[in-house]
Amino acid sequence: MPSSAAQADPIPANPIPTDRRLALHRTMQTIRATETTLSRLFADGEIPGFIHLSVGQEAVAAGVVGALGPQDSFATTHRGHGHVLARGVRLDLFFKEIMGRAGGICGGRGGSMHVADLSLGVLGANGIVGAGLPLATGSALAHQTRRTGGVAVAFFGDGAMAEGALHECLNMAALWTLPMVFVCENNGWSEFSPTSTQFAATLDKLGAAFGVPHRRVDGNDVAAVAEAAAEVVEAARNGGGPRILECLTTRWHGHFEGDPQRYRNADEIASLPQNDPLRRSAEALLAAGVEESALTALVDSVDAEIREALEAARADALPDVDAAFRDVYTPTATLTAGA
Repeated sequence: MPSSAAQADPIPANPIPTDRRLALHRTMQTIRATETTLSRLFADGEIPGFIHLSVGQEAVAAGVVGALGPQDSFATTHRGHGHVLARGVRLDLFFKEIMGRAGGICGGRGGSMHVADLSLGVLGANGIVGAGLPLATGSALAHQTRRTGGVAVAFFGDGAMAEGALHECLNMAALWTLPMVFVCENNGWSEFSPTSTQFAATLDKLGAAFGVPHRRVDGNDVAAVAEAAAEVVEAARNGGGPRILECLTTRWHGHFEGDPQRYRNADEIASLPQNDPLRRSAEALLAAGVEESALTALVDSVDAEIREALEAARADALPDVDAAFRDVYTPTATLTAGA
């Protein structure tokens, strides 16, 4: 794996309680089962446009989002299904949005790359690499100015490390001591190229240039991610300024669904399940005394929820043509009333 040259930092021996581990495992299972379903739906032509799946990266979403409070916010990426699902976006509304239905979170307009739910602090996904970083920085400034006690998280892939937006946001967040966490999902790939061929430095050194503390964790170990995320989020919340959390993980699928991945070594692809975050989580739970039947029941429960949500999405109406023109401009009456 291209990101294997970097090594995760050691983590403190603070075992996460079993009930918390189970909750994290359920979140990962929901993300995995949902995206597996989306892969099938896309292949069958039921999803318009492109989708970018995060299969293999579930531990990052579960561990980081699980460390956030209700007052917190985050901006995600074009590979952001896992983040919004971990935040608790309703499955039926999620499927409706991805399938372009009128009852979707954004009325079916956003689709896979633009899922947003401001009621949950989800600032939205973005099809432009690194474009969520300034949004999260602005949100962090709003938290600070309004004294909400909230923290803003910016998810980004390692392909965004060469983007000027990241460097500018690190600078502003450091200058203004913003309550912000930069979370890099380092899967080793900048779309179709190894990130090592796109960025000359490393994220820890980039952070050091701006005085921003950096932690690197095994992004396929949900307990390690959860522990590190809790630490950096609380540091940012308590006036410690911005933090960087780099999660070394794996991208099982291509850059987009349907990508033949001819640029990738076949042996590497075949070996990816050996580091499956769900398998590792299940093994840890079994070792902690959780019955295998409980894990089976968890999987069955998640599958039932997804079937129900999918049925609701398929039954929902498509948006009418007039809906495409709504909310594009502010109504004249509203402008007059506000004058």
